[in-house]
Amino acid sequence: MPRLTALRALAPLRLRGFRLLTIGQVTSNVGDACYAVALPWYVLAAHGGVLLLGTVLAAYGVPRTALIAVGGYASDRWRPQTVMMATDAVRALALAALAVTAATGPARAVVLVPIAVVIGAGEGLFLPGSFSIIPSLLSGDDLQAGNALASSGTQLATLAGPAIGGTLVIVAGPSLAFGLDALSFVVSAATLATLAGPADRGVRRASSAAPGAPAETEAAPVPTLRAMLRSERVLQIVVLVNIAANLGMGGMSEVALPALAHGPLHAGASGYGAVLAAFGGGALLGTIAAGQVGRLRRPVIVGSLAFLAEAACIAVAPYLGATFAVAAAMAGTGVLNGFGNVLTITAFQRWAPSQALGRLAGLLTLTSFGVFPISVALAAVVVRHWGPSPFFLLAAVTTAVAILAGLSQRAWREFGANHPATTPEPAHHLEGQPA
Repeated sequence: MPRLTALRALAPLRLRGFRLLTIGQVTSNVGDACYAVALPWYVLAAHGGVLLLGTVLAAYGVPRTALIAVGGYASDRWRPQTVMMATDAVRALALAALAVTAATGPARAVVLVPIAVVIGAGEGLFLPGSFSIIPSLLSGDDLQAGNALASSGTQLATLAGPAIGGTLVIVAGPSLAFGLDALSFVVSAATLATLAGPADRGVRRASSAAPGAPAETEAAPVPTLRAMLRSERVLQIVVLVNIAANLGMGGMSEVALPALAHGPLHAGASGYGAVLAAFGGGALLGTIAAGQVGRLRRPVIVGSLAFLAEAACIAVAPYLGATFAVAAAMAGTGVLNGFGNVLTITAFQRWAPSQALGRLAGLLTLTSFGVFPISVALAAVVVRHWGPSPFFLLAAVTTAVAILAGLSQRAWREFGANHPATTPEPAHHLEGQPA
């Protein structure tokens, strides 16, 4: 049985297209992690100052958020891999220019800001396609395992990349780290260029769409995003759950958690790093577990239970009193978050009309990124006046309330449902009743 489970989780790798995608994206993620280490080192070590660093980060973040919706439209208008490959090529050139700049002189806003704008814009255009490309390559039970493998690759790159980037910066300076990131984009673009376009994305829809999914035929008009938001009850719930969860999680991870480590725990930098590593390792285990369980009959109910348990881990974390205990709670948070995310993302991909998947992915990504600055600003206010512990409770409550509200709706409970073929159930119209 363990052998069969492992084979199920790794089954998507037997497909050449998915193998190439995985190689390219893991390579690119490692390069991005190197960039994340090298950029602040380059700016601050060259006496650029915190103001310049903040300006460069803003120049990256604003166009990234602004162009996510455009990236979703482009992914639907053209193939996801076409958009991803084009943005990878442009970002490779931008990173190469940054590597040359770092090798030849100190950090200067006149050079760094335009490069950051290009990199951020490319990321915004890229993200929706990275969400919608996997369903174009995989079908049936392979889709969930493929999402788990993709998420696991990202987690591995996040864990290993900073160590690689830090070593490169120490040994050879930031220029080499920037150059490696540029090369990683070249590798990603090359792997995307070899992917064959999906001959008939409707084939996947027929084999894996869940009961209640919007009806889809080859001649059917492509639904607009506004029309789907008005008519599809489950989409409204997904967006609200996404906003509510991210309202707490961003501020918890970026503000309240480091404040807890620095203040009440007195954990120091090494202790804080251990807590972050525990969360990352837990998330990796959670995504692997999701790939092993196979296709569940009620995936969103199982995922919702995981998110509720995650909220409990977040709520108790600041009251455990010891660094190792908080790290254990964060590891549990990572496991449950990774597991629940894979299940719900897969259910969403199976439900979504293939012609609108890029725009829908852009909507979810935009709501996640859009609520982040609100979350960290709220966390800063709460932590400053009342300490970090209340914000952990706030993050837990917003997540739990959103999930419980979703579970009160039939559309959410039926979302991604896999009914046995021997006892077919009628498709449910997703407009539903008012909450």
